[in-house]
Amino acid sequence: MSGHDADALLESAVGALGGEPRDGQREMARAVADALDGDEHALVQAGTGTGKSLGYLVPAVAHAVRTGSRVVVSTATLALQRQIFTKDLPLVAEALEPALGQRARIALLKGRGNYLCLHKMGGGYPDEGDDDMLPIGPTSELGREVVRLNEWADETGTGDRDDLVPGVSGRAWAQVSVSGRECLDQKCPLLAECFSQRARETAAKAHVVVTNHAVLGVQATGHDMLGDHSVLIVDEAHELVSRITSSATHELTVVAVDRAARDARRCGVVSEDLDRAARHLDGALGDCSPGRLRLGLPDALAMAVEEVRAASRALVSEITKRSEELGAGGKVAAASLGTIVDVCEELQGEHGRYVIWLAPRDGDYDAPVPERIVAAPLDVAGLIREKLLDEKASVMTSATLALGGDFGAISRHLGVDHATTLDAGSPFDYPRQGILYVAKHLPKPGMGGISDEALDELAALIQAAGGRTLGLFSSHKAAQMATEAMRERLDVPVLYQLDDQLPTLVSRFKEDESACLFGSTSLWQGIDVPGRTASLVVIDRIPFPRPDEPVAQARTEAVAAGGGNGFMAVSATHAALLLAQGAGRLIRASSDRGVVAVLDPRLATARYGGFLTRSMPDLWPTTDREVALGALRRLAAS
Repeated sequence: MSGHDADALLESAVGALGGEPRDGQREMARAVADALDGDEHALVQAGTGTGKSLGYLVPAVAHAVRTGSRVVVSTATLALQRQIFTKDLPLVAEALEPALGQRARIALLKGRGNYLCLHKMGGGYPDEGDDDMLPIGPTSELGREVVRLNEWADETGTGDRDDLVPGVSGRAWAQVSVSGRECLDQKCPLLAECFSQRARETAAKAHVVVTNHAVLGVQATGHDMLGDHSVLIVDEAHELVSRITSSATHELTVVAVDRAARDARRCGVVSEDLDRAARHLDGALGDCSPGRLRLGLPDALAMAVEEVRAASRALVSEITKRSEELGAGGKVAAASLGTIVDVCEELQGEHGRYVIWLAPRDGDYDAPVPERIVAAPLDVAGLIREKLLDEKASVMTSATLALGGDFGAISRHLGVDHATTLDAGSPFDYPRQGILYVAKHLPKPGMGGISDEALDELAALIQAAGGRTLGLFSSHKAAQMATEAMRERLDVPVLYQLDDQLPTLVSRFKEDESACLFGSTSLWQGIDVPGRTASLVVIDRIPFPRPDEPVAQARTEAVAAGGGNGFMAVSATHAALLLAQGAGRLIRASSDRGVVAVLDPRLATARYGGFLTRSMPDLWPTTDREVALGALRRLAAS
C-alpha cells in the first residue's frame, strides 16, 4: 500500500466520523502499511489524542482484505477491546468497503472461560466447590445469580460474560463456565450450540480478529488459540511483558494438590498416593521460610515436589485411559492434575530459566511459613519473539514506548529485533497546557506509607485546586493513609479505590468537580477523565518495583551479570512506564489544563531523573511550590 493510498483510506474512515486525519495519525497509518506490506516489525508511540486506533485499523483492514490474510489485534483492557470491536472496527470496515470492493469480516475472540458452557449448565459437569459445601439455595445471593444466569442463557446470542449487565460474581460464573483444559471440545454433546466454539469458528473465517493480551499469554505459553494469521497488532503494548510474565507464572500449593486429588476421587479414581504426597509437601514447606530460592529447591522440598509430580502423572494416565467412561468429571480431574504436573516440571526445570520463590498466602506478607511455591520466567522476550512474532509482520503501539526518549529499552523487553520506530507525537501542546511540579524540598520517601511532610504538601495542593485531584499512589497502604488524612483535613469528597467498583468511583469522580479520587495500581493506566475534574494529578513517589520483588530482583541481577546496568534496565524502565502512564492522565483533550505534582524529590535530584522525565509527557517543569499552587488557584478560579 502506498503512502498516498494509506492517506486516502484514512481520510475515508476519519471522514465517516466527521473529522479530518491528524498529521501524527497519517504518519502512523503509513508506517503501519509499510510494515504490513514488507512483513516487518514496527514500534509506534502515539500519544493521547492522536487517533491511534484508526491509525492502525485502516491499513490493517486494507491489508487483510486485499491479501486474503488474517490480522489479529490485541488490547490489554476489556474496555478498549469492546470499543475497537463495537465502534472503531465496524466503522472502518464500512468506510473502506467501497474502495476495497468488499466489507471486511470481523470477529471477537476470548478464552473459553469467558463464555457460558451449555453442557455445564445442563448438569454435564460435577458441581463446583468442596464436597462439604452446602448446596446452592435459590434464596442465597449465589443462588439468585445462578438463576439469573440460567434465564440469560435463553436470551443471549453470544454467551459472552461481558454482555451480561449487570455482571455476576466470580463464584456464580464458575458454576456455568469451564476452562480451556476442562472443555470436552469435539467430544461435547452440545458442540453445535457451543458459544465458545461458535466464536472460534467465526474468528477462523474473519479478516480481522480482536482479542486481548490474556489470550496472547495462552498463545505464548503453548496453546494455539488464534490459528493461522500473518499480522499481529498489539495495542497498549507497554503492558505485554507483564501480561505474558503473569500467564507464564505458576504456583504449587498443598490446597491445589488436595483439590486435584478430590477431583480424582469424585470420578471414582483412588488418590491415595497423591494424598500422601500432599502431606509430605505440607511438611517440607513447614520447614522453610518465605523468600527467593536462588539455588533452586532445597532437597526435602525437591523430593516432595517429585512425589507430587509422579503421583499426579500416574492419575492423569489412569484417567486418560478411562476418558470415555469418566466423561466430564474425568476431564475436570485431568485438567487440575495436569496443571499440577506442569508446575512441578517447571520447578524441576533447568536452573536459571525460572525465578523460584516461596511465598505466604496472598496479601499475608508477614506470615513466617510459606504456603506457595511460585515459578516465573526470568525473561519473556524470547517467548514473545518465538511464539507471537515469528514469521509475522507486527505493530506494537502505545502512548508509552519511547522510554527516556528512546525505543531501545522497550524493544529489548518485547523481543522485537530490527523494527521500524515512529513517535507519532500528540496533538496536545503539553508545555502550554500543563506543569510538571516536582516537590524537591520534601524528604526522600521511606519504606511503606507516606510521610507527614508529603501529606502536608498534598493537602496544600488539593486546597489550591479546589479538589479536582486524581491521586496515584505506589501502594494501597499509602493511598489509604492519604485518604484518611485528607478526609480529616479537607472539606472535599475523597473517594478511595477499594471503597467500590472502579467504574462506579470514576463515574462519581466525573460528576462531582470538587471530588478527589485516590488509589493504586489500576488507576495509573486506562482512566480517561477529560475536563476540569482532574486538574491535578498527584504521584506520591517514583513507582520502582519493591526491592524484594523476586522477578525484578532476578532480572536486575541477570542484566548486571551480562555487563549491563540492571537498575536502569529493570527498575528504572518499570518506573518510567508507570510515570508516563500516570502523568498521561492529566491532559486528555486540547482544552485541558493542569498540574502533575510528584512528591518524590529524586525525580529532580537523582541521576536517573532525566531518563524518567524524558519518558513523561513534555509538560513545563518547575520545582517552585508557589508557581504550582498559583497555577492551581488560577485554574480553580476560572
